[in-house]
Amino acid sequence: MRKKIQQILKPLLKISVVLSLVLGLALGNADSALAARTGGRIGGGSFRMPSSRTYTPRTYAPPNGGGYYPGGGGFGFPFLIPFWGIGGGFGGVFTILIFLAVANFLVQSFRRVTSEQTEDVGYGSNPEVSVTSLQVGLLAQARELQTELNQIAEKADTNSPEGKAEILQQVSLALLRHPEYWVYAGGSTQQVKLNSAESQFNHLSLAERSKFSEETLSNVNNQLKSVLAKELAGDVDNPTRLISEGPGEYIIVTLLAATLGKFAIGKINSSDELRQALRKIGGLPGEQVLAIEVLWTPQAEGDTLTSDDLFAEYPDLTLV
Repeated sequence: MRKKIQQILKPLLKISVVLSLVLGLALGNADSALAARTGGRIGGGSFRMPSSRTYTPRTYAPPNGGGYYPGGGGFGFPFLIPFWGIGGGFGGVFTILIFLAVANFLVQSFRRVTSEQTEDVGYGSNPEVSVTSLQVGLLAQARELQTELNQIAEKADTNSPEGKAEILQQVSLALLRHPEYWVYAGGSTQQVKLNSAESQFNHLSLAERSKFSEETLSNVNNQLKSVLAKELAGDVDNPTRLISEGPGEYIIVTLLAATLGKFAIGKINSSDELRQALRKIGGLPGEQVLAIEVLWTPQAEGDTLTSDDLFAEYPDLTLV
């Protein structure tokens, strides 16, 4: 009887030992499994007060020293003389001077009103700013997307308004070209004032960057930096890592944009809504964009992002 019990317990003990080893490896590497991976970053912009361009009305010199001039809509001194007459003596001249003063006041008032009406969008001293975040989770098979993002980072102009708009357009287009790999998505917009927009934008940026253990490729304000991931190649073939982390499954791309005025993307619950959001953020004009950042992980070749990483670091993403 005792022998039978030992025969039954012996394989169970072996199984328990194996399970203990596996759990020990997994728990011992839990921090590294949930730590952020290598990341890429493209960014630039400024939160300084935008300058308003004002319209300056054209002025026309009256032909031949006075009179009515075509297109001017005003009166010249010679036109007034026949109206009142020169022979009115002091009273006539005094009346003309008064009329000229009134006419000058009316002309100046008209110019001010016209200038205000034709001024570009009248942002006040503290205009409203929209801070938008759009995230896309793709299957890891979309490796060509990582190559495209690397190429965009290496060539991007992150200082000029046109360059920032071009980055958003190129990244959005790259994502739109790979809908077969879309799995998760999320989006949100916050309306803030200009004096607090930079703080809110930096808050979102730091939250995403903190998920990376290292930024292995970045182009921020036209400062291009590339760093080789340390010991990454050796870890790929490490069986301990495969047990604790599993195979790489996803790529996460995040687009951040701070824009003047009203702009918003709602919650994304389907691939069609994601497509519309990408088109919308990719179509932003340069003069409306204050600052942008594009972040993605993993960036380095051979790096992985597992489902555990995804659920731990990006819990707000929705299946599309």
